[in-house]
Amino acid sequence: MNKLFKLLSLLLFLSISMPVLAQVNPQNLSNVRVDELSDDQVRAFMRQVESSGLGDAQLEQIAQARGMRPEEVKKLRDRVEKLKSGAKKSAANADPNKVSKNDNGRSLNYEQDSIQVEKDPETEAEKALLELRAKIFGADLFKNKNQTFEPNLNIATPKGYIIGPNDELLIDISGNSEASYELKVSPEGLIKVEFVGPIPVAGLTIEAATARIKSRLSTVYAGMRDGSTRVNVAIGSIRSIKVILTGEVKTPGTYTLPSLATVFNALYSSGGPTENGSFRAIELIRAGKKIAVLDIYEFLMKGEIATNLKLQDQDIIRIPVYQSRIELVGEVKRPGIYELKAGETYANLLNYAGGFTENAYQARVKVLKNTDTERKIADLAKEQFASYQPTTGDKYFVDRVLERFTNRVQIEGAVFRPGAYELESGMKLSQLIQKADGLKEDAFMSRGYITRLKSDNQTQIISFDVAAIISGKTLDISLQREDIISISSIFDLKEEYKVSIDGEVREPGEFNYAQNMTLEELIIQAGGFSESASPQRVEISRRVKSSDQNSEQAKTAEVFQINIEKDLNLSVPKFELQPFDIVSVRSSIGYEIQRQVKIEGEVLYPGMYTISNKNERVSDLVERAGGLTALAYTKGASLKREGATKVRGLDKNDAKAQAQLAEEEKLKLNKLKRLQETAMDSTATIKDEEVLKNVYVGINLEKILLAPKSSADLILEEGDVLRIPKELQTVKVNGEVLYPVTTSYTQGKTFKYYVSQGGGFSERSMRKRAYVIYANGSVKSTRKVFLFNNFPSIEPGAEVFVPKKELKKPVSAGEIVGISSALASMAVIILNLVK
Repeated sequence: MNKLFKLLSLLLFLSISMPVLAQVNPQNLSNVRVDELSDDQVRAFMRQVESSGLGDAQLEQIAQARGMRPEEVKKLRDRVEKLKSGAKKSAANADPNKVSKNDNGRSLNYEQDSIQVEKDPETEAEKALLELRAKIFGADLFKNKNQTFEPNLNIATPKGYIIGPNDELLIDISGNSEASYELKVSPEGLIKVEFVGPIPVAGLTIEAATARIKSRLSTVYAGMRDGSTRVNVAIGSIRSIKVILTGEVKTPGTYTLPSLATVFNALYSSGGPTENGSFRAIELIRAGKKIAVLDIYEFLMKGEIATNLKLQDQDIIRIPVYQSRIELVGEVKRPGIYELKAGETYANLLNYAGGFTENAYQARVKVLKNTDTERKIADLAKEQFASYQPTTGDKYFVDRVLERFTNRVQIEGAVFRPGAYELESGMKLSQLIQKADGLKEDAFMSRGYITRLKSDNQTQIISFDVAAIISGKTLDISLQREDIISISSIFDLKEEYKVSIDGEVREPGEFNYAQNMTLEELIIQAGGFSESASPQRVEISRRVKSSDQNSEQAKTAEVFQINIEKDLNLSVPKFELQPFDIVSVRSSIGYEIQRQVKIEGEVLYPGMYTISNKNERVSDLVERAGGLTALAYTKGASLKREGATKVRGLDKNDAKAQAQLAEEEKLKLNKLKRLQETAMDSTATIKDEEVLKNVYVGINLEKILLAPKSSADLILEEGDVLRIPKELQTVKVNGEVLYPVTTSYTQGKTFKYYVSQGGGFSERSMRKRAYVIYANGSVKSTRKVFLFNNFPSIEPGAEVFVPKKELKKPVSAGEIVGISSALASMAVIILNLVK
């Protein structure tokens, strides 16, 4: 039953909507041409579709059933989608000043004037005006190009709001009777209420209009007399008013604004005063009379908006030219150009500028003034600030205080408290040293210096004997303002003494030298001997200060070999060090640390093994691991040499090992980079990079196990990883083939067979440079036999790689002409020689 109802509704809808599309029989839509329909007709159809509650797909099916051709249905769908997307775009780009419904239901019933965005200046004159405007105090209030200037529509309806034509009144009746009305005020100032008739409300405040409406409604609703029925009147849509801005305004003209707008809203919309406009005397004119004067400074300085009156229709806002402008620059908080009223003083100007900064020289201010013929400069003393009245065109300069001190002396160097001190009357040099808590132990007592500023601003250096001044043997020196006393340290006058130690100590490095420092004390500072250290034959190398440069056998260093006790016993005579000595501690004879290798894969006992003797070989490691399993593939066995730190693991706190590993990685990366630079193509180094990082050593395990201790049986090194895989059954084909692939291994098949499994050679393949990487890490390349390529054999687990040809630059027409000319010239020369 429900489906039948929907179908009947649909047929009724189509009978109504289709005449909008075309004047045709709704039962026969075969003659409809969508291209002949206007946008308004399609929009009407869209509105009816939305109101029907049916989807677009259902309507398309019914239209097709009524005979509309599929191509016309598709055109209709495209037209609908195009109009919908255009509507969304228009909504996204709508004027930001167009106010839609607010949360309280209030809105504007008109479109506001679009704000003219100020263009960037192009000419020098425009740039100069813009720079001038930027300096004018108050102009920043109107310079935001992205600002939207709207009155607040979310506030409660003001009781003093004057109702006018086009306002919308919201009347809510509640209590014993309930009703609500949205009524628009007619051009005659009336609203028409059901059962009541027209009520004049134009020119009334919202409060007076509420009383009048209530009085008229009480004739219909008896409950309003005893209070059982209540009425509430509020403003819905806001009407517009026309306001004229004239004079020195950025964009003069007539503006359409909401009836809630104020003088500030109008100023914002127009861009504010121009460069010549006044910020202090903006006039509001209503019905030919000046009813208010707006001072923007009152708002900026105090936040007062008493003169920011609400506007009425046909109000005029006039901005006159300024009467007096003064510029204030320098050490004030808001440098700029200020407009002063008659009677205002420099103190008012300083107040508008935010007052002096912390570094301002406040005793006197310089002012440049204009006379009838030229300019003059004057000084304004602090005592005149409150009474002095600036004149237009004045420019005031506030300077910084001088970086000078009237009573400062300074002391630096080898004293306990260097710095600046107060110069007291009659102060002597020795007294200043005492104020600085005296001399340090390392003070250079033979000489100090005073840097003094003379009366002609030239500096002079006065030297003195520090020790004699302190002991009173010489006459003390009287200090003057801005004297700088310098007393050096003995360490400042010589090279810093160091000694260094390396070798088998726990913390080798460089250490500060101390007088009478011994070898044992240096070893203790270096953390003591390491476990492998030998106290015998500790070597000390010392600088030679008087070498004979004329001798071929001149000494370059003195070398001492010392035997000391490992427990650094104090009873043994000590070797005293000198500055810049270098100490080397050797390792004990025969001392060895454990070295480990790893075996993995098809052996009975894989894992880590410690090398037991220096000549332990691969065959020995296999034997210690219990031998091979039945599935071991000896041809694929590989030896990987990564280094000790990879196998044993790194201690995060072992800085020396970390640095060694970083250096190894750096060398590997540099080698890889060189390999890539010499390769034909980056893809040709994929396997090379893998081999480089793993550092595989190609071995023949079959031969090793048949002939242990032979040359093929390599001696193990720390960090070696011996891997013995299972029988491999695949072969990889990579590089310049049509389709790189991994295929199964077939015994007896050749190199070309496996290339064909990858689709064969590509056009850019370099066949003569093809190579095979075997499972054990060894590599064989293609060899030339006469004019033919002899490709390597293939084994299980191998990888075939075909590199890319180097692209040759084609010879240009210019090069052909150049070569031809050279050959022709050479032929002419040879012909002349023959003749």
